[in-house]
Amino acid sequence: MSAILVKIFATALTLSQVVVEPENVRTSFDPVRDQGEVTRILKDGCAHMRRAFDIEDINLDELIETAMEDPQGITGDLKVLQGLSFNDLHASYRQFCKNEAVQPPPVDLGAVIQYYNSAVADLPDVGKLKGLKLPGVSVILDGQGKRFAEVYEPDHRRQWVPLTDIPASVQLAFVAAEDKRFRQHKGVDERGVIRAFMNNMAKPGRPAGGSTITQQVAKNLLVGDDVTYERKMREMIVASRIERTLSKDEILEIYLNSIYLGRASWGIEMAARSYFGKPAKSLTVSEGALLAGLPKGPNYYNPDLYPERARERMAYVLSRMQEDGALSADQAKQALGTFPSIIPFERPQRSTGFHFVDHLTRDVRTLAGIESLTGSSYTVHSTLNPALQRSAEAALQEGLARYEMSIGRQKLQGAEANLASAVKSQKEKAEPGATPAWQRALETARLPLYDVHWRAAIVLEQGKDRKSGMKVGLADGRILPLTAWDEARRSLKPYDVVRVNVVEPKGKTGARAELRAPPSVQGAAVVIENKTGRILAMAGGFSYPLSQLNRATQAHRQPGSAIKPLTYLAALAKGLQPNTLVWDAPVTLPPVGGNGRSGDSWSPKNYDGGRSGILTLRRALENSKNLVTARLLDGGIETDPEQSLRRVCELALEAQLYVECVPHYPFVLGAQPVRILDLAAFYAAIANEGSMPTPHAFETLEEGGRTIYRRNAPALIPLGSADRAAFYQLKTMLQGVLERGTARSLKSLAPYVAGKTGTSDNENDAWFVGFTNDVTVAVWVGYDNADGKRRTLGRGQTGAKVAVPIFKSIIEAAWVHHAPKTELSPPSPQAARQLIALPIDLETGDRITEGRGRAFTEYFRLNRFGQLRETQFQLVPQAEAYAFRHPEPWSDGEEAGGYGEPYGGPYAQQPGWFEGPSAQAPAPRYPDAGPWWEEEPSRRPRRVDPEYFWGSRRVY
Repeated sequence: MSAILVKIFATALTLSQVVVEPENVRTSFDPVRDQGEVTRILKDGCAHMRRAFDIEDINLDELIETAMEDPQGITGDLKVLQGLSFNDLHASYRQFCKNEAVQPPPVDLGAVIQYYNSAVADLPDVGKLKGLKLPGVSVILDGQGKRFAEVYEPDHRRQWVPLTDIPASVQLAFVAAEDKRFRQHKGVDERGVIRAFMNNMAKPGRPAGGSTITQQVAKNLLVGDDVTYERKMREMIVASRIERTLSKDEILEIYLNSIYLGRASWGIEMAARSYFGKPAKSLTVSEGALLAGLPKGPNYYNPDLYPERARERMAYVLSRMQEDGALSADQAKQALGTFPSIIPFERPQRSTGFHFVDHLTRDVRTLAGIESLTGSSYTVHSTLNPALQRSAEAALQEGLARYEMSIGRQKLQGAEANLASAVKSQKEKAEPGATPAWQRALETARLPLYDVHWRAAIVLEQGKDRKSGMKVGLADGRILPLTAWDEARRSLKPYDVVRVNVVEPKGKTGARAELRAPPSVQGAAVVIENKTGRILAMAGGFSYPLSQLNRATQAHRQPGSAIKPLTYLAALAKGLQPNTLVWDAPVTLPPVGGNGRSGDSWSPKNYDGGRSGILTLRRALENSKNLVTARLLDGGIETDPEQSLRRVCELALEAQLYVECVPHYPFVLGAQPVRILDLAAFYAAIANEGSMPTPHAFETLEEGGRTIYRRNAPALIPLGSADRAAFYQLKTMLQGVLERGTARSLKSLAPYVAGKTGTSDNENDAWFVGFTNDVTVAVWVGYDNADGKRRTLGRGQTGAKVAVPIFKSIIEAAWVHHAPKTELSPPSPQAARQLIALPIDLETGDRITEGRGRAFTEYFRLNRFGQLRETQFQLVPQAEAYAFRHPEPWSDGEEAGGYGEPYGGPYAQQPGWFEGPSAQAPAPRYPDAGPWWEEEPSRRPRRVDPEYFWGSRRVY
């Protein structure tokens, strides 16, 4: 017995059960004991089908006789029937339909039963369709309420609508086109099967399946769409079970919301909006008929590509509706007379914001308590600024590429695509006067790196040598010379597609294209609004297709010196003023806990390994001195270093930078990893004088026009461990980072921006976090640590060199697309009451009279009685500070080339001579005295040698 005959009779066994006794369908038979039962079922099924043939006015015996006379005439064009023995088929017909005794039996019922049992085992539960709401498309609106993105599962771009919202004429159109006897059959329509069988023999080019609407629901949602006998058998049984579980209206509602109708639209609602720009409840008769004609072949009857086919199919549907009595002759004629007006197709696609949308979907699940945005059709009002988002991504991509090019690490892994075959195809069908074939191929190419903002270019000329150069074509038709490194030049082939940065013509220099390659280094950037915490832009990596990890929210990296403002804030909150002097000299702090060995002590070093002598707090932060940060723990915050460390940890926890702060000294230099988004929120708090926003990606969530979640605008979180005065002082010190410090390449932005660079140990991470009055931008650059290994960016690749250029591009875009450039605000009225602005000498921290020298305005804290507390010499005695002054106190001691002579004195020693200040240095004589001009005349500063045998007592 042939394999195809086994499959046919197993299918016949299935069909016989579902059309004769749908309530008693068995899915398992014993291959030996149940052969008699199977024979009975097949005979009953054949008798039932013969009656259906009679109803359809088909003479089955005559058809079989014709087939026996010329089997090739029947099977010639039907590949599925080739190889079938019609003698066996005829003998089987005589046995099961004519009740004749046939020897030997043509059918091995044992083999049929075994195949049947295997095919219909473990059928899906149809109960899950009860009350089903299929996954839908959710729309994400940007901060201005404009459509930005859609979120949906593959093959589920739909908006569910109840059957009551679908016009009756539209429902009848689909029934007429797909399942005439939908209201009569019980899941499988034997008459439809017969009509499909006959049509397939007459027109074998486009086979029909004869599936009912219920069978299509079973196929689409439960059993899959494999083109096999097994799937067809499972589909028929499941369809019969669906009919016993759901009402006809419930089945039709599921069908109309699940069927694919072209234009990337699943379901009647999405199709109505895609084709006609209206909801399904507003569809006319002709519009409904056009859509009802599409399920048979959405591509074949595509009205965009084949309008005549679509018109013919619509006419067929209208005629069927008229036959069924759903339309009168006049109504059908009127509907046929006007072909619906179709709106242009806008393919749902975007090229930006993928990491942001991922973060938003997680945010929605957490805050709104829904399982998934694709579980229904929601509308999400997000916080995104699309123009700023694109600019942030472009800045990050260009910055990462430029970093690799600057140190020779750039590498072209290969072209993004090769369009040779597409160009050839375009040439073959080109019409006279058409645009070049390469341009049309490039315009229609779907490139894998869809969110990379460099232009796509196609290689047109390789050039005979380096001098002649390569040429590439752009989608706008321009052909430009390509600037590329030698290795990349050698690897490229004609019609390769690469990414380029186009440099527009300037003066006599023409435009050119610079090759760009996806870098191996990664980065992230985030922009938040200071007063609200709204996330305006978020780039979680170089490219979403290459890596879906959102490094802005899902990665923790060592912040390096970008965390130092925490320690300085703690010191300012304890009363130190920005002009407080601190030694930038080697220091050793005792072990945390007090029980460690001497080897557990901490002796940090500056980034450059040097030391700068005595600095003010301001200049130390501006130049990111590690030693000064460490020394603040020893008396600058609390008298005990361990208590100071715990105080900084408490501040970090209050700022929600960490869930747990590990109290070890390197923490204050950025050893404990932090999330980029959290660090941005802390810097926004500095901009707000201590009021920290909660970063968030959306405001409201709606379903069916009803708001189901609204984010209550929470008050900013006050960081009570430091007052507004301390925060404002810190803000001005961070402004100095741009004016004179590690980010002085941004000096021109200093009136408008404050911020801090950061570089972790061994240059593994590079940071810059900065803020304006309106926004905070955090930028991180580094290599992923997925393999457990840390990779350095390279010696000298600091936050100032790697992250600052990216920050600059983003902050300039923020001024264009979000809020105009404004100078940083003066202290708020609350802070101003606690502060007084006085002129000082920036280098020494000494207060000076107006007009004397180059005065710098410093903000000093007043105590609760409105009095100024001097702390300039609280950590470094006045005599010691005077003794070690030099002309360039902010150098590392090597720039002067030897000894200096401050103020003309012959005995001053340059920093670097001592390992640190003397532990026996006397305290300042008047530590709490007023301005120097109000004190008694001070004695002339004297040179003090810490190693002097008789000590450092004053000699009168």
